[in-house]
Amino acid sequence: MSGKKYRIFSVNPGSTSTKVALFENETRLLEEDVFHDSSFLKTFKTINDQLDYRMTVVQKFLQDNRIDLHGIDAIVGRGGPCFPIPGGTYTVDERLVEDTRNARGGLYHSSMLGVQMAMRLHRQYGGLCLMVDPTVTDEYQDLARVTGLKGVYRHVALHALNMKAVARKYAAECGRPYEQLRLITAHIDGGISMAAHENGRMIDGIDGGGGEGPFTPTRMGGLAVTDCNRLLRQYSYEEVRQFTSVTGGLSSYFGTSNADAVHEKVLAGDPEAVRVWSALSYQCAKTIASLSAVLAGRIDAILLTGGLMRFDDLIADIRQRCGWIAPIRVYPGEYEHEAMTAAALRVLRGQEEAKTYPGKPVFTGFPEDQNGNAG
Repeated sequence: MSGKKYRIFSVNPGSTSTKVALFENETRLLEEDVFHDSSFLKTFKTINDQLDYRMTVVQKFLQDNRIDLHGIDAIVGRGGPCFPIPGGTYTVDERLVEDTRNARGGLYHSSMLGVQMAMRLHRQYGGLCLMVDPTVTDEYQDLARVTGLKGVYRHVALHALNMKAVARKYAAECGRPYEQLRLITAHIDGGISMAAHENGRMIDGIDGGGGEGPFTPTRMGGLAVTDCNRLLRQYSYEEVRQFTSVTGGLSSYFGTSNADAVHEKVLAGDPEAVRVWSALSYQCAKTIASLSAVLAGRIDAILLTGGLMRFDDLIADIRQRCGWIAPIRVYPGEYEHEAMTAAALRVLRGQEEAKTYPGKPVFTGFPEDQNGNAG
């Protein structure tokens, strides 16, 4: 390993938080996780409108800790809804920033701020500007793309960065290459996403940002098309989009996305809180079980991760419902900063070359599609 010391700054905007960290090589020097309640975030008309506010969080962190980023070796931003691309480490350029800002990947999520924030910091302080395993990392097998409408295909929207990080962490712990494992990963936090991994690829998963899968602290989760049509008659398109990313889920029931506050109601025996909280773990377990079919039931492990894995009752319920499928390992919190830093170090040390963002999706349709465009 190189003896040179590299400084890496990572910035990770999530649906309910802004997380920043400063590393020297693999050593985390400082970190901060600032929570944003959905009741405040919904005062912004769009997620992109949150950019200046989120940047004040970063600047306050730097000022409070007397950090000067001049001379930084790399700044890494969480990847968002650019065009869907294979996993890996990418150089952030203007085209990537613009496509992410415009959500060309079809996902409306706070991760769209990551490369925008990284580019602002890069312009001010220099250093490499990188993105790793964006939320639209597309490694799906063909069967996972098909829907019941010809020419309309499933979109990718996953916590790819953290799920691949915990998959590699588990692989290291059990002494087997990630590329030889069959895993189900479940990231359960302000947003929830899950994926089936085979031979180092996420071959299927849920489009959590688009409405598939369980409800979350901020998202309404999957609803029948008839229910969505009814909502669109009652609310504006923008209001319905807010239900999918900011004001749905726990926020819809309790007026807050603060899971700790809701859990206090659960512990106090509030009937509605107990029912909704139990339904959250129920839906998570049901989705995990459905992904086991993708791997034909031959699964090395189910990996639970994300911020809500700090609640033992959620873990216990998922274990009770899914423990028969495969061994369950729990990785509370997230390992996204470590994953971004490790990728930056591989580039800085010459072990990996950063990819250039292609500016087009990895999948545009099957050969028999007349226009070759995915829906």
